[in-house]
Amino acid sequence: MPYFTSHDGAELFYRRWGAGAPIVLAHAWALNSDAWQPQMIALSERGFSCIAFDRRGHGRSDDPGADYDLDSLADDLHALVEHLDLADITLVGHSIGAQESVRYLTRHSGRRVARLVLIAPSLPYLLRTADNPDGPNDPPTLEAWRDMWKTHYVEWLAQALPPNFASDVAPQRLEQAMRTMLQCTVQAAIGTNIASNQADQRAELRRVAVPTLILQGDNDASCPLDVTGRKVEALICGSHLKIYPGGLHAIIASHAREVVDDISNFIAARALPLTAR
Repeated sequence: MPYFTSHDGAELFYRRWGAGAPIVLAHAWALNSDAWQPQMIALSERGFSCIAFDRRGHGRSDDPGADYDLDSLADDLHALVEHLDLADITLVGHSIGAQESVRYLTRHSGRRVARLVLIAPSLPYLLRTADNPDGPNDPPTLEAWRDMWKTHYVEWLAQALPPNFASDVAPQRLEQAMRTMLQCTVQAAIGTNIASNQADQRAELRRVAVPTLILQGDNDASCPLDVTGRKVEALICGSHLKIYPGGLHAIIASHAREVVDDISNFIAARALPLTAR
């Protein structure tokens, strides 16, 4: 299996399907590159080279027990890009993957990236604070979750996972997601959750200077549209937000074909239909 070595010596797994202009995909919290298979298959069939990797502590990658902060995660992404010597990249991030994609752009100049796609982004700032009163996550709740994960991670996932999928989702789909998330170590789950929630990227988003598309459902409970996607659109000059009516957080699963079409159209610079705001 293909691996690359990151900044601290960690060996991280990646897969690459297809040939052509590169699309690099960064997955959501506790998942791994398997989550991108529908998009990778379809986009590689359309003539793109699709690269997805397992974040440290996730899936088949090493878990060094440290460096789960956003800078380190961006450095992991940088190591992958340099390892494959990629250019003219379409960088796609889902949830926390959107955060590390933005941090990669601002930390590593972004000269290799042509465009950015942020899907259900956990941006610009999730933590509820005095200067961010509509942040969806309050510190006491997060602390309680992390304390529970230390001994009851499986039980917490079992009750937290279903709201991210439609009520009529096949039970096998939930089982698959659960199996994938259990390949994330508890330490990595805690560390990346801390990193995701503590990262205030409001000022950082103003520095993004590549064409940016935001895809999000208007029924996203994990990252509510009004305090994430809409704010991101306002902060990134010239960005475009496409809203998926009724879409939840896991739109890469529920709207897999539409996501593929929107990414393809964005790369081709065709106009995208936007729902009314």
